[in-house]
Amino acid sequence: MSVNDKSVALGLAPSFGFGDRMGLATPGHLASLLAEGGPIRGIFAQQSIREMSRTKRSPDNVITAASKALVAEGYDQPWGSDADHLKTPEDVEYTIDSGFVFFTIDPSDNVDQKADNYDAQTIAAKYAQIQNETKWVTQYIGKTHTLANGTKLVFDEQAVQRAAVKYGKAITHAQNLADYIKHAAEVRGEDHEIELSVDETQQPTTLVEHYIIAQQIINHGVKLVSLAPRFIGELEKGVDYKGDLTALEASLADHAAIARELGPYKLSLHSGSDKLSMYTLFARATQGLFHVKTAGTSYLEALRVVARHDEKLFRTIIDFSRARYETDKATYHVSATLAGSPEAKDVSDIHELEGLYLEHWDAPGTFRTPRTPGAGFTAPGRQILHCTFGSVLTDPTLGKAVHDLVAAEPGTFKEVLALHFGKHLIALRAGM
Repeated sequence: MSVNDKSVALGLAPSFGFGDRMGLATPGHLASLLAEGGPIRGIFAQQSIREMSRTKRSPDNVITAASKALVAEGYDQPWGSDADHLKTPEDVEYTIDSGFVFFTIDPSDNVDQKADNYDAQTIAAKYAQIQNETKWVTQYIGKTHTLANGTKLVFDEQAVQRAAVKYGKAITHAQNLADYIKHAAEVRGEDHEIELSVDETQQPTTLVEHYIIAQQIINHGVKLVSLAPRFIGELEKGVDYKGDLTALEASLADHAAIARELGPYKLSLHSGSDKLSMYTLFARATQGLFHVKTAGTSYLEALRVVARHDEKLFRTIIDFSRARYETDKATYHVSATLAGSPEAKDVSDIHELEGLYLEHWDAPGTFRTPRTPGAGFTAPGRQILHCTFGSVLTDPTLGKAVHDLVAAEPGTFKEVLALHFGKHLIALRAGM
């Protein structure tokens, strides 16, 4: 058996990103993958620039923590690493020397978030300002295209110009950053693959927009392995999918048809944590050509370890997180309010308190079935803890206390992670 201590490009294999904000979760992640993952490959070293900043971790630390854990477990299968949400060449330089090979480009700063609300006159005026930078527009206007699944795309003038206004600068930025990544990898003699994230927008990505973005990126020569659109419905942090599952299934089929035709590349689901009701639909629609990205849910499972081994510390974290929530939630899409969950002092039973702040489960190991399919759960306590991870982990007292306790209870952490992610992977495999 040859143990792999270095991450590799996973190509088009179905993949699952296990975010680890503390550097302690890989054994539990691996346990879930070995038990329930089947053909799904694991990306065990995954962290965004924002997360590294908030947790004061470095790219070296992220890669090393995953690699050492996998070697200790004797894991001999290919595994991946994701330098997530890169926006600048400096972000690339910060991560590439540590051994990351999968790079997620985030051009959201260059997206016109108001474009969907512009009237025809405004679209025409704004397009006139950028038409020399988006010469690709003329190749689409007036065209129609039927996907393999029978869905027809209509590239009328306003739809194409709106796509240019909304995403034109983002496409150029992504192309330039992809060129930088390619050159940096070649200089180092390393492989690379790229994911493009256009999911951090207020409105869903239309099929016309997806088609144009992907085609322009691929025609530029980018080694595109996956693309994350903004799907319909709501994909809030830490809770299940909120929306019409029937409509979602049809939309996923269309987006997946584009990915197969233009690439093929994988369709990527960001904010993928805990979206149990949509996983099977997602895997089925993509025919196994998918990537799912999770992050904060592993931190929440670390807090479950705290709740079970140090009640006082768990209560302190709840109080601290409630005090930080209104500030820390600013960069997240969540609906939870402080009024939606009680203060720790008002709940005497620790098991009840754990449930109120960490569950959207009916019983241990079983996710709730939404009362209305796709309705999801607000799980306010869960979102409060989710959004405040950076403040907790970088607090001199709380951060050390959480890390030390979880490190001292590896068996419990491994157990809760294996159970938690096993549900995710089972749901995905059901659609393959």
